[in-house]
Amino acid sequence: MTDSISDTGKSLDQELDEAISGFDQIQTELNYRQAQATLRELVENLDLTAQERSGLESEIHGLETMLEKLDRLVVQIAAFGMVGRGKSSLLNALLGQQIFETGAIHGVTRSQQSANWSIESEAIAGSDQEILRVTLPSVNRSQIELIDTPGIDEVQGEAREALARQAAQQADLLLFIVSGDITKVEFQALSELRNFGKPMILVFNKIDQYPDADRMSIYQKIRDERVKELLSPDEIVMAAASPMVARAVKRPDGRMSAQMIRLDPQVQDLKLKILEVLHREGKSLVALNSMLFADQINDRLLQRKLDIREQTANRTIWNGVMTKAIATAVNPVMVLDLISSAAIDVAMIMSLSKLYGISMTQQGAIKLLQRIAIAMGGITASELLANLGLSSLKSLLGLSAPATGGLSLAPYLSVAVTQGAVAGVSTYAIGQIAKVYLANDASWGAESPKAVVTKILSSLDEDSILNRIKDELRAKLDLSARQPAK
Repeated sequence: MTDSISDTGKSLDQELDEAISGFDQIQTELNYRQAQATLRELVENLDLTAQERSGLESEIHGLETMLEKLDRLVVQIAAFGMVGRGKSSLLNALLGQQIFETGAIHGVTRSQQSANWSIESEAIAGSDQEILRVTLPSVNRSQIELIDTPGIDEVQGEAREALARQAAQQADLLLFIVSGDITKVEFQALSELRNFGKPMILVFNKIDQYPDADRMSIYQKIRDERVKELLSPDEIVMAAASPMVARAVKRPDGRMSAQMIRLDPQVQDLKLKILEVLHREGKSLVALNSMLFADQINDRLLQRKLDIREQTANRTIWNGVMTKAIATAVNPVMVLDLISSAAIDVAMIMSLSKLYGISMTQQGAIKLLQRIAIAMGGITASELLANLGLSSLKSLLGLSAPATGGLSLAPYLSVAVTQGAVAGVSTYAIGQIAKVYLANDASWGAESPKAVVTKILSSLDEDSILNRIKDELRAKLDLSARQPAK
């Protein structure tokens, strides 16, 4: 009776474990498909102009590559290490074939039934070094791709950072190969790679070159001292990718000599550790890494878009500033000064609205200008007084120029430049305020229009803006003044 109850309990526990396992597999599959759909939508709906795409080709290609990786169920394993640590030999030992060569970047694909390899090249941003890719399809349609990177001491500074970032961001599992106690350069590189948050295995390679006692001493020092803050003991394995042993060989003359004989690779522990990680995390790992990579790239694309829009908006504003300054300076009729100034401000606001994808009619631009003018208060009043006073004086000097033989022309230009500069400053302020409003999806945000306007105005350096307008205005007016009358 007890045995029957015990068997029933085991059966229920087994069924429960299988049910939980089945649910986990369904959830994993759903997460994978969600990541796939999200990435595809991002790739297919990149809202970028030709100017915004310029300089981001590698990032966009990275997104497309990541989507292809998801579609093909590829798990990427990238290997890092210094020159001479046996990195390429270790990958060859895992493959069972001599595929990897030092310093090459190739994409190599082998079908399940064939040992034929096709090779294709790939560039790395920020480095003239190369890496080698090998793709191995498995029985369930998923693939494992091994990536061999240049030695971390072959490239320096920004180039090394770009290489590590590109390879590590796309990979799902990182291998870091050493062949003895860790150097300062290796520890720094290991720390940088750890920051990517990817599963990592530290491989102590070439253990065949050390006596047993020395080998264990180095292993324990690495485990307990060198990388204690970075890796757990479970993330460290030992291997011998290309072990050699000395054998006594009888020479033709009858004498004995030592000859180095190559033995089978000792990489079984590493294979088991890789399989353990992939079996435990597999699809979830690929989906998560794809989303993290896509999120980082999307942030860069968005920032690039915002930067270009900011630059274009500032050029639009400055064009409006100089258009208004020139129009105000050369126009001798006071009433026309005020009318043309408003028209220029409205045109500038409509140009900015198009840039930020906000649908706005001329009437809408006028209403926004009115709201900004009310919130600006003192600046628009100052501009109005300056325009009224300076326009009267400018008109008088302009009319008296023929009677004075042109002697009043110099004072006229001085007054015109000042009046134009004052008008330009107000347009600059209006443009910056409109830009913030439009960039915030035609909203003032949580603050009132007055608070937003006050904050922007307090950040503007009126004197430098005024002087810049005057300098450009003098250059334009002086040039036109020197041109002979036709």
